[in-house]
Amino acid sequence: MAEVTVTKHGRIAVATVDNPPVNALSHAVRSGLAAAVAQADADPEVKALIVICAGRTFIAGADIREFGGPMQGPHLQDLVNDLEASSKPFVAAIHGTALGGGLEVALACHFRVAVPSARLGLPEVKLGILPGAGGTQRLPRLIGVEAALSMITEGNDIAAAKAKAIGLVDEIIDGDLLAGAIAFTEKLLDEGRPIRRTGSLTAKVENPAIFDETKAALAKKQRGFKAPLACVDSVRFAVDYPLEEGAKREYALCRELMQGSQSKAQRHAFFAEREVAKVPGLPEDTKVRDVKSVGVVGPGAMGTGIVMCFINAGLPVTLVGLDQPTLEKSLGTMRKIYGGNVTKGTMTEEALEARVGLVKTTTDYTDLKDVDLVIEAVFEDMATKKEVFAKLGKVTKAGAILATNTSYLDIDQLAEVSGRPADVVGMHFFNPANVMRLLENVRGAKTSPDVLATVMKIGKTIKKVSVLSGVCDGFIGNRMLAKRSREGMFMLEEGATPWQIDKVLYDFGFAMGPYQVADLAGIDIQYAARKARWDKLSEREHQANIVDQLFALGRYGQKTGAGYYTYDDKRKATPDPYVEDLIVKHSAARGITRRTIGDQEIRERLIYVMINEGAKILDEGIAARPHDIDIVWLTGFGFPVYLGGPMFYADTIGLKTVYDALLKYKDLVGAEFFTPAPLLERLALAGKGFYSK
Repeated sequence: MAEVTVTKHGRIAVATVDNPPVNALSHAVRSGLAAAVAQADADPEVKALIVICAGRTFIAGADIREFGGPMQGPHLQDLVNDLEASSKPFVAAIHGTALGGGLEVALACHFRVAVPSARLGLPEVKLGILPGAGGTQRLPRLIGVEAALSMITEGNDIAAAKAKAIGLVDEIIDGDLLAGAIAFTEKLLDEGRPIRRTGSLTAKVENPAIFDETKAALAKKQRGFKAPLACVDSVRFAVDYPLEEGAKREYALCRELMQGSQSKAQRHAFFAEREVAKVPGLPEDTKVRDVKSVGVVGPGAMGTGIVMCFINAGLPVTLVGLDQPTLEKSLGTMRKIYGGNVTKGTMTEEALEARVGLVKTTTDYTDLKDVDLVIEAVFEDMATKKEVFAKLGKVTKAGAILATNTSYLDIDQLAEVSGRPADVVGMHFFNPANVMRLLENVRGAKTSPDVLATVMKIGKTIKKVSVLSGVCDGFIGNRMLAKRSREGMFMLEEGATPWQIDKVLYDFGFAMGPYQVADLAGIDIQYAARKARWDKLSEREHQANIVDQLFALGRYGQKTGAGYYTYDDKRKATPDPYVEDLIVKHSAARGITRRTIGDQEIRERLIYVMINEGAKILDEGIAARPHDIDIVWLTGFGFPVYLGGPMFYADTIGLKTVYDALLKYKDLVGAEFFTPAPLLERLALAGKGFYSK
């Protein structure tokens, strides 16, 4: 078959997989490999077989498009069993990545060689499943239970050198892979080395308690996820059963996970992340502008993080600040963060100096005259930002992209004062910018198509997940967050406590509740953001001024030892009766009779109000697809991946369920806050979802 060709090199047959772009294990590839195995076994002239791949990688995994549906034979389980059962030595020659089903194929071969740059892994857990073609059975037999548990439950790939050290790879090939693999195989034959079938080995476990210990650790580290715990059970099968029985149990467990809601959500997230990179209406061949140098205005925490994103990618940055001390502080922060990497051994001192050496600091805007992209990251105040953009429009060269990192403000106003609206775009990073994966790019009314294409490409360059939004108050993420924050404040007034609300969202799957986050980020920051949006708040939101009261008391959160919670010297939080008393008195002053609010109401009001706002965002064209909303919340706001994002979650529970609840809360809270969005209403009454219009 075209996807797999077999050639002879003397007594060695070479089966070459060629299924661009990543040589996925499609039906054609599985069939081709099965035929190659049968052909090699039947040909008396062939004494060994090498499995190798064309293009940029070894088999990088299963064909995910086949997930969830009937799969045509030969099944991968049968293929790997046939590979391993061969009476002739089979060698996997690995370059690029051997992932998932690709590594399972390599494990079924009797020997493995790899180039130094190769990486190997079983990432299935990240899709909410586990390796289903013997991966959890063969890997612990080859490298030991402890090492296998780490690879399988975390889903991360490892470098060829580490793979060699733990026994996963037999030899590192420097130079041409095929020539090296042939030489390795010839040596095997000359020496008469016996075939080593991985499935016949014994899974070695030094610590019998490792399974229970790993599960306990995963319950904390990957809280709420089912697949990692199932991976532990499956690896245990390799210890308790022969290969055939263990593989049957592994496959049954894999199928159970695949049919569950978590895997469906995680697979949705996987595909959605790739979908959002494609901008509807923007041709894929749109020419992009060259970006070889970057300017950042504002050396605060956000600006510093943005600088690090670009120097991490090897791009020089000119950092503009008001004075030298603030610029030096920014450089000091970078050195401190990189210094932590040096201490951990993940970066050298030379690399640290090289990165910081890419930063030029200045107080003079004219030093930006030659850069290709400038990102403004000053205080969230329209007048201040307008002043910056007026300067940038004059000092930067023609064709330079002018971007703002604003979280809420109207980009079109900034575009107009620049005098070059076609060059202006939003690039909204999330704090800390050097860590958070999301980049919310924002299209202005007059933003040029090539500017959009450029910033989407830049996101990939600096290893961000780029999502395109239209202009509105808060764009996608913060617009929805504002509605959730509003309902939280209303429920505090009505009878809930901060710690009750925090626990409900924690139990839902968020890493932290909203008031824990507020204390971490700073009540002073929340107060400033509230004041910046004052004109856009309703009268009831004005009166729900608990943030203002905490700010006036100097309770800024963790930084002052008290916010919604009190904190000890290790920043451990404790619910504060003083805050509860403050809220109770606030409710009384507002004439609100407090009541017991159940966890279900808290969960529904906080989550459903976001879903409703998401429907408005879609209807208005601010987001082109529900995928965009889900990825913003998955990568920027910590929405549980195993729930797939707010819009996918809404489809999972049914839009009619959401719609009926919105009507209930419309009567309870008010039509101003809970009237169902027209799109949500249309879809709910038609029995459809956001992904099945």
